[in-house]
Amino acid sequence: MFHIGPYSIDSQVILAPMAGVTDRPFRQLCKRMGAGLVVSEMVTSDTRLWKSRKSTYRLNHTGEAEPRSVQIAGGDPDMMAEAAVMNVERGAQIIDINMGCPAKKVCNKAAGSALLKDEPLVSDILHKVVAAVDVPVTLKIRTGWDQSNKNAPTIARIAEDAGIQALAVHGRTRSCGYKGDVEYKTIADIVESISIPVFANGDITSSEKAKQVLEETGCAAVMIGRAAQGKPWLFREIDHYLRTGTILPPPTLEEVREILLGHLQELHSFYGEYMGVRIARKHVGWYLQDKPDGSSFRKQFNIIETAADQAAAIEKYFDNAFTNGVAA
Repeated sequence: MFHIGPYSIDSQVILAPMAGVTDRPFRQLCKRMGAGLVVSEMVTSDTRLWKSRKSTYRLNHTGEAEPRSVQIAGGDPDMMAEAAVMNVERGAQIIDINMGCPAKKVCNKAAGSALLKDEPLVSDILHKVVAAVDVPVTLKIRTGWDQSNKNAPTIARIAEDAGIQALAVHGRTRSCGYKGDVEYKTIADIVESISIPVFANGDITSSEKAKQVLEETGCAAVMIGRAAQGKPWLFREIDHYLRTGTILPPPTLEEVREILLGHLQELHSFYGEYMGVRIARKHVGWYLQDKPDGSSFRKQFNIIETAADQAAAIEKYFDNAFTNGVAA
């Protein structure tokens, strides 16, 4: 267990914020599946854009389990502070600041991991956001901008001095994107240098890997991103292994069907039929990416236009899988 401000987090597995993935239906599912904390998709700090359809969905936290953590992104200290205040007014209980996103469209706006190049600006943003709200503020970073500019330990100390209450570190530089080995040693150095909880992020895909990373780094928790796409039960498996040292069996085909159909229903309900049907396509692709006939089924699934037909297609896919005696 660890604390972020007044909140006790009783699982060492956290869902990483992922744009276009960690919407409310997916966050709620991962929480039910054992994630100790889930973090929203990145919301722009430019509140003038909040009337867009995309932002309307990202700012919706109705019925979410506490604590509700919302990630904001931007490069202007005053705008970031204002965005933090407005998110708290909308129900955010933890504000997470994005200084880890490597995407060009984010970095080109001097946001995300691009900020790591400007330590005084990092300090200004963190101080202003922390001062603006009365909820805990957390930060997500990378190990630096590129291999010759790895300043994460310095940024970590700046963060702690500014009042940041937990730090997530993706163990690659911005220039690495998602390629190359993760630098767990750098994360371990950060853990040694500050006293706030640190979360290790990057290439944690199994229970054994999660335990290894926790032991190597001394982190308070591991943060899971892409590995959870289509496998929300990964949180349950890792949490169980960390507590007991025993491996949970994978979900049965029947359970995968129930989880997927429930997720589908939540997406249709949250977004409405038109958008829900389209957003469901990528999630179904992830769920079935390593299943027999998953690829050919996805091609057919991606042209389905109604929620009812999507659900029926999933039912039929699993009925065929049962008939053919396919294991999960």
